[in-house]
Amino acid sequence: MTRRSRRDREAPGPHGFLVVDKPAGWTSHDVVDAARGWLGTRRVGHMGTLDPLATGVLPLAVRAATKLVPFVTNHDKSYAGAIELGIETDTLDADGRVLRRHEGAWPDEAAVRAALAAFVGEIEQIPPMFSAVKKGGVPLHKLAREGREVERAAKRVRIDRLELLKYDPPRVEIAVDCSGGTYVRVLAAELGRALGCGGHLADLRRTRSGPFGIEHAAAPDVLEREAAAGVIERRLIPPLGVLGLAALRVTEEEARSLRAGNEIPASGAPLAPGTRMAAHDASGGVVAIVELRPGRRLKPLRVVESFAGAR
Repeated sequence: MTRRSRRDREAPGPHGFLVVDKPAGWTSHDVVDAARGWLGTRRVGHMGTLDPLATGVLPLAVRAATKLVPFVTNHDKSYAGAIELGIETDTLDADGRVLRRHEGAWPDEAAVRAALAAFVGEIEQIPPMFSAVKKGGVPLHKLAREGREVERAAKRVRIDRLELLKYDPPRVEIAVDCSGGTYVRVLAAELGRALGCGGHLADLRRTRSGPFGIEHAAAPDVLEREAAAGVIERRLIPPLGVLGLAALRVTEEEARSLRAGNEIPASGAPLAPGTRMAAHDASGGVVAIVELRPGRRLKPLRVVESFAGAR
């Protein structure tokens, strides 16, 4: 049986985004598998991996919302975490094998603050070997578990805020606001090197992922109870408010035309060709992502199937 035929046999259901407060020890795929059971659909995908050690915000796209993930334009993240100075590990976090221990005196708080400040702004990071980044089609973490280390290209990331919340050596508690793709594990290891004592990420909690905050999140045990009671779908966040695109209301006739893959004429204020918008119906349900083309025609880039009750 093909994947498409399995999907066609699924009972229809509402779509949107579900935010899970991921527990420590769970992988992101564990959360996706659990959510498929809670929601009764295979069409669930996560929006940004969290390491098993980390907890907090893990947004999931459900059913037709999986088509809209590329159009969620805010990829910035926020974290609260702790760094343990004095111990370096192979994974750069507390799950790894200890490589080196520091025996000297701890740096003072002023030195820690100065070192943290040096990372704020655009910086380059080399992805850690224990990561999902692929080299020659193979995830780096698989190569690392074979004892191999390969060259990795540095990438530019942005640190908007790196604040010292508490200094209780060897523990350093921090808050981070950063661009998507930033490795806080790498920040922890680099801070340790800058201070001359080494260090690793002791724990990490993601408090925001793009437009999704910890206030939207629920723990798996809560979601399991709500699924059993048949009310979990009330938690789905409608796509329109989180896409980061201008909203465009369309008529029923225009919605049918867009869903058929046809262009429709643009009206209203003049916009530059290439402008993308979220076309929605009277109920606020997203019909399609459209792009303005020359001649003031709106072309559907991604169409969302209709569902009675979808928001």
